[in-house]
Order: sequence, then structure tokens, then C-alpha cells
Amino acid sequence: MIVVSDMMGTLTTGSPFLGVVDWVKHNQSKLRANLYMAAVMPSYLLAKNGLIDWQAWGQKLMVNSLGYIRDADEEKLHHVSEWVVEHNLWAKRREDVIARLVEHRETGAEVYIASSVFEPFIEPFARRIHVKFIGTPVKITNGRVQPAGELVADQKKIEQVLSRLGVDRVDVAYGDTWMDIPLLEHAEHPVAVYPDEKLKAIAQERGWEILGDTPKY
Repeated sequence: MIVVSDMMGTLTTGSPFLGVVDWVKHNQSKLRANLYMAAVMPSYLLAKNGLIDWQAWGQKLMVNSLGYIRDADEEKLHHVSEWVVEHNLWAKRREDVIARLVEHRETGAEVYIASSVFEPFIEPFARRIHVKFIGTPVKITNGRVQPAGELVADQKKIEQVLSRLGVDRVDVAYGDTWMDIPLLEHAEHPVAVYPDEKLKAIAQERGWEILGDTPKY
């Protein structure tokens, strides 16, 4: 049995961007952290009011936040990743959904987190619940952390899952937004977790399980 879950919005309501900014605040420069937050406020208001896509906006912030890590090396990236998970992603975890993944694992399923989030930021989260993960890899070049390829999102997410696992479908999948529809469509039992309005409508139309209420951003 193979179980695959999205991460952001599904397993946690946290933010990799905010996690990195918090790390900058406590480990590099409080002033720079404040400037980063001030710089994103105009686009935040646009996203909050639905004038730009909330998910795409969040992914762009996550990519940009890699540049906030000055003079990066493997040790520093590890420290940032642990901080982001401990102080943000894990702190804002969805206990009910995580309990399901743990139950799947304990009953013998292969459980994976599949996300556009950078793999160093997924690893400490996945380790806490003893599951595997598929995310966006990164590379460090001349002290800068950068994505090592396209974000593992939308159609690319399910392509990576099926390719790496060598299957055509999975048994159970969890996702929270319309961007997870390709993943959910390839599951025998799709679960819409605290779904956005578009995913909720599709889940209701197709008879998919819905876990949690539609969030208000």
C-alpha cells in the first residue's frame, strides 16, 4: 500500500518563507528580516484579496527566501532547515492529518510526503513521523542556495511520484488545493484536506473524502 501526502496546507499551516525570515532574524540580522517582511506586504495584500494566486505567490516567496541565507554551506543549510521546521512548519502541524499518516505507516503502508517544498526543509519534518519524501532538490553554488531544477508542483509532482515509485497509481493521497488535483486523481482513495474552494467543489462533485473545513486565507 502506497500513501502520498502533500505538505503545505495539508500537513502544516506554516510557511517556509516565514521560517527562513525568522532564522535570519535570530541568526543573521533583525533589520534585514524586517526589511524582507516589509517588502512582501504589497504582494501579500494582493494575494490575500484574491488579486493574484495565493499558491503561486507562496511558492515564489519560498524560492526567493533561499537568497536570504548568506554564505551558505551544507552545515548552515542544515541549521536553517532544522530551524524552519522546529519553529514554524512542525509548530503549525495539522495533528489530525499527521495522525492518519502515522496510522498508515504503522499498519504497513509506504508513506511519502510529496511537495514543491525544498527537500532540506521537508527532511526534518518527515523524520519526525518516520516517512519518506519527494521534494524539490537544491544546490549550493558559491555560497548561494538555489533550486536544482523545477519545483515539484502540479503535474510535475505526480510525475515524480509515479516515476520514483515505479507505479501507475497510489492507494491513498492527501492534498489541500486545486494544484493537488493531478495527485488526487491518481489515487484509489483521494482525500481533500482543508480544501480550497475549487478543490472542495471538485471533491464534492466526485465523491472524494473531505477532511476539515475550507480555510480562509
